[in-house]
Amino acid sequence: MIILIFIISHWYLSLFSQTFFLHRYAAHKMFEMSNFWEKVFYIFTFITQGSSYLSPYAYGVLHKMHHTYTDTEKDPHSPKYDKTIFSMMWRTKELYSSIFDKTVDIDDEFTNGVPQWQAFEKFAHNWMVRLLWAAAYTAFYVIYADAWWVFLFLPVHFIMGPLHGAVINWFAHKFGYRNFNTDNTSVNLMPFDFLMFGEGYHNNHHKNAQNPNFGSKWYELDPAYPIIKFLDFVRVIRIIKT
Repeated sequence: MIILIFIISHWYLSLFSQTFFLHRYAAHKMFEMSNFWEKVFYIFTFITQGSSYLSPYAYGVLHKMHHTYTDTEKDPHSPKYDKTIFSMMWRTKELYSSIFDKTVDIDDEFTNGVPQWQAFEKFAHNWMVRLLWAAAYTAFYVIYADAWWVFLFLPVHFIMGPLHGAVINWFAHKFGYRNFNTDNTSVNLMPFDFLMFGEGYHNNHHKNAQNPNFGSKWYELDPAYPIIKFLDFVRVIRIIKT
């Protein structure tokens, strides 16, 4: 039971960091926050993503490129140009690393407004830190696992952040339903997105990329949006009206 709670908690906390801070803030600037709160969410993202920490800067740039080049050869992740989800993930990883290391020239349109905290990112991105996180997850399992087969879930913790991205960037361009006839292959994964915290409404998002509410139909509940509205209400963030 403890391991199950740990898996579920890690899945949704990591997913919230990705959809709230990396996606809706770093990439799209759907809302504003002070430098203080930006750093708080940097640290929160590091804690919740752990060994699979994704740089808000590299993620933001990469995702902007995805929206500009969706389903073309320049798209960082498109099922149209990769035979398997693994080849897509590897190609995305290579470009992500190049953006993070700044070894590739990126147009200003993709870097403008994307947050950077270079000193912290250098620490959080370090492979030794990632291995320490992996060791901590393993130790937790050693202490609390009550069957050998639960250790099969450990790799999920190790690659949690990229795994979330792969689910959306692969499956939400292949399997699902469409509310809008966009000029790309984006689809919504399920009418009630209990699994991906609103990220599964990918067709809705591609139709209106600046809308902080990824749901469109009355039954499409975006679990992240009420949290965003609350944080706006208590003035932690300020939603940018579009």
